[in-house]
Amino acid sequence: MSLCHLPILRAGAAYESLDTVELKDLRGGASVALVSQANAGMLRRDMAKISAARRALREVPAAQLLDMCRRAGELFLCETLPTGLNGEKQSPQQYIQNLSATTGLPHALCRLNMGKVGQVFTQMPQILSGLTRGLDLESVRRGQGEHDGALVSFYALADALTVILPSNSPGVNSIWMPSVALGIPVVLKPGREDPWTPLRIIQAFIAAGYPPQAFSFYPTDHEGSNALLQLAQRALIFGDENTVARYENNPTVQVHGPGRSKVLIGDDCVENWREYLDVIAESIVANGGRSCINASTVVVPKYGREIAQGLAEKLAKIEPRLHDDENAVLAGFANPKMADIIDAVIDADLPGAEDLTAPLRAGARRVELENSTYLCPTVVWCRDFSHPLGNREFLFPFASVIEVPQSKMLEQIGPSLVVTAITRDEKWIDELLQSRMIDRLNIGPIPTNRVQWDQPHEGNLFEFLYKRRAIARA
Repeated sequence: MSLCHLPILRAGAAYESLDTVELKDLRGGASVALVSQANAGMLRRDMAKISAARRALREVPAAQLLDMCRRAGELFLCETLPTGLNGEKQSPQQYIQNLSATTGLPHALCRLNMGKVGQVFTQMPQILSGLTRGLDLESVRRGQGEHDGALVSFYALADALTVILPSNSPGVNSIWMPSVALGIPVVLKPGREDPWTPLRIIQAFIAAGYPPQAFSFYPTDHEGSNALLQLAQRALIFGDENTVARYENNPTVQVHGPGRSKVLIGDDCVENWREYLDVIAESIVANGGRSCINASTVVVPKYGREIAQGLAEKLAKIEPRLHDDENAVLAGFANPKMADIIDAVIDADLPGAEDLTAPLRAGARRVELENSTYLCPTVVWCRDFSHPLGNREFLFPFASVIEVPQSKMLEQIGPSLVVTAITRDEKWIDELLQSRMIDRLNIGPIPTNRVQWDQPHEGNLFEFLYKRRAIARA
């Protein structure tokens, strides 16, 4: 039986390339699929014609786009959808199996992320209301309308949104999905290990009635990714500090880099710290610790080592499990060398701090299971932010615990995508609300990974894609 061949989609049309990459099962090495690869020349040709995709999507009324979005969610979660060039289709269970095989995510986390993506489909009206602050979407589509009794006009800043996707978590696809509901086509470069999720999302949208031209899907190499970014009018990219630095002054590129999300405990609540260990542990471990909204630092005014010890005792019980174990919460590394590098970096930087999980584990931090490499959860007690591990983020459940007076916390935490502040102190809450260091603020014992779909936690996609203009009509 021949391998499933995942196509390039050129404005919705499947295309087979002679240049392919073979995807393999990380655990056994068996071939899972061939993936057609786009070259930079093809991308330049196709991007020159992308405005036609925007015209096709603009022909569909906004209310119809939302209705089709709900239907697409049902299809994504429950139905068998096209996948390969030769008519191959993929059931929901086959999607989970393939995703797990090539990314290292256990089935339980694949299902969790599948549900998260499904929610984006079904809750798109609430999401768009949050992004647009309640604008009439038909007014956005037409370019003019009324809002709060005033004449308003918006115009698109791009004919398409280009997205360079990672492979660390399928849920990141939820960030680009509102684009098509807002009338802006997408040009997607999938992560090498996860072409499955964006392709399945696309096929669900198309099966629900979205114009196929609104979706371009280009598996490609580093040169191709650079070409897409150079040609993009608006782009999203996911990456590390180097990526952030490269594009931080480019207004056409929105970078989703390290989150450095945190849990802070105030003076008024720290005496009851044991009550909050479950919230902090969930913030660290949810989704295998692979998301930018996972907490990587816990900041407390006192009892720092005791709190770190309490967390370590919880997290040290979490071990790798078989990929189809329903209780599995850790993900294997698609690239074992990455696990080796992270493990070595932590050990090299550890002097001056203390890994409190190490004595509680049965073995080393790095573990092999089913021919996959895992890193076990790690809690480090650091005395202050100056330590190399004091404000670090890694692709597994890792957190440092640091003791800082409450009055100094906001001076020291640095940019933080999500902060959960466990406090009832209204004066301090006001200071938190005024902080420029915090993108999303949870007040009270709310895990950092809890997302409200009507409130974007990392940039406003509508404001990135559309601009308001002044307008008057006689």
